[in-house]
Amino acid sequence: MTEEPEEKTEDSTENSPEFGYVYLLGSDGPGGVRSYVGWTIDLDKRLSAHNTGKGARSTRGRVWRLLYAEQYTTRTEAQSREWHLKKDRAFRRTVLLSLRSV
Repeated sequence: MTEEPEEKTEDSTENSPEFGYVYLLGSDGPGGVRSYVGWTIDLDKRLSAHNTGKGARSTRGRVWRLLYAEQYTTRTEAQSREWHLKKDRAFRRTVLLSLRSV
């Protein structure tokens, strides 16, 4: 007995446009100023998840603000850029200065 492939629907993720965002969050709370770099396909939903304690474990217990975002045409590009930004401490420090001046 062979299995037939599932039929793709209009709502299928595979038919939706591939895109992604890389973002930098900042928080000035207990323990000082912190930053977090991540990627997502929905910035508003992801920021909400971080602020309600459902985001990454390291972001729980703080109020986060979106400080910076870049849009990419593929998720792979966004994930690659995220990796690079996580390593770029100088960039993160520069953007965090804007958090303190606001």
